[in-house]
Amino acid sequence: MKTVVNLTQQSIVGEIESILNTYPSHPYQQAFAIPDLRQELINFVLNRILSFYSVVSDEQIPAEAEQGSLAYYKLPRKPLEQQLHLQNLIHQGICLIVQEKSDWISHRVCETVQSACEPSHWFG
Repeated sequence: MKTVVNLTQQSIVGEIESILNTYPSHPYQQAFAIPDLRQELINFVLNRILSFYSVVSDEQIPAEAEQGSLAYYKLPRKPLEQQLHLQNLIHQGICLIVQEKSDWISHRVCETVQSACEPSHWFG
């Protein structure tokens, strides 16, 4: 029996992680640590790139992949042009989402930082 595995999302998520690590923590990494914004970025890229599928036999799927972790599968080497296109889309998505939601991000990220810096009311 063979299984069709969509490799695109796993590849994109990995590339997003790599690219976000090159951005400053505030506000970019903090903003995209918010699950809704992270998913919006993933969707932005997925809607603009072709999906890659691979057919594998059931014997080739490791136990952890059967449980939903398909990080085991990586896309085959892509030509430089495809890799640069993917990276460009991720950078565009980051910039667009930050621009469109700057007020919301500013409020959300600052709210998190301020609440962590406030003195505890426990000590009255």
